[in-house]
Amino acid sequence: MEGVPVTLEAVHRILAGDRPSETQEEDAALVRGYRDAMSFVLRRADDAAFRWDRELLIGLHDRILAGNVGAGAGRFRTGPAYVVDNRAGELVFQPPPPEGVPGLVDSACSVIQKGLEHPAIGAAWIHAAVAAIHPFRDGNGRASRVVVSLAMYRGGFKLLEFTSLEEWWGRHLSDYYAAFRCLGETFDPAVDVTPLIRAHIEAQLHQVRALDLRERVQQRIWTAVEEAVTATGLEPRVANAVWDAFFGRSVTPRYYRPLADVSPATASNDLAAAVAAGFLRPEGKARSRRYQAGDGLYPRIGAALGVRAGESGDPARAIIIGELTKRVATERSK
Repeated sequence: MEGVPVTLEAVHRILAGDRPSETQEEDAALVRGYRDAMSFVLRRADDAAFRWDRELLIGLHDRILAGNVGAGAGRFRTGPAYVVDNRAGELVFQPPPPEGVPGLVDSACSVIQKGLEHPAIGAAWIHAAVAAIHPFRDGNGRASRVVVSLAMYRGGFKLLEFTSLEEWWGRHLSDYYAAFRCLGETFDPAVDVTPLIRAHIEAQLHQVRALDLRERVQQRIWTAVEEAVTATGLEPRVANAVWDAFFGRSVTPRYYRPLADVSPATASNDLAAAVAAGFLRPEGKARSRRYQAGDGLYPRIGAALGVRAGESGDPARAIIIGELTKRVATERSK
């Protein structure tokens, strides 16, 4: 959503400690920073002494920007802010002047500390407030969405599908930006944000349903992967590598080691055994070697699930996931 040029595969590798060579370090730092901010949310949310205040938001922001002082990490902006539609190059919203930011943040924290009618309403409201105040020079969108997660978690909603809307909004960007039109063209503390709150709660409902369906499908795939791996005599931990390969992600020894919690030698042996079993296919040599789905992976997983699938990656994977999704959706509707 922020235009950081990293793929899902790159994110997996970065968070496992293996930065892809094609990813810039500053982009990798932003991925790690967002992870650290969300981890901070989970650590702070259950604290009996928790309070919403400006230092909480500043601490979150510092983590979101990975401590990059040059980008203004952990500091309120000291200059004007402009929200521009990059597609048209037009100014779409003018946040308040910098001298008003500290007081506005304090007021917003006071409101959310007292609580609103329901955690989902409070989360949507603080999302709107932080986005409208635009307290930081950079990272305001990320900061506003992280505090949404914090508000939901504080309200007792601790499952991922309730605490974070990043994925849903990322797939529905036009709806996301349209929801903020109710803010008007310039900051107004008395503006009616009901349309944004409604859009936020509807997005949450859609995401809960979508993620529930996806989780059920993935649970069945994971079970099939585990069974296929152990049936060929491989160590159960090898399922971690086969799982990533199933979804089209390349696996490197450096990425696999922390996943399986094994030594470099054991990692190499595990991956070689998966290649011999037909689950993985090696590419490259020495340090540049990575592993993709082998010719035997999709036919085996498909057979375990009772789905006919070919050997080629994307089409075979799409057939398996599509068939399972239809089955699970039908079961759920009965």
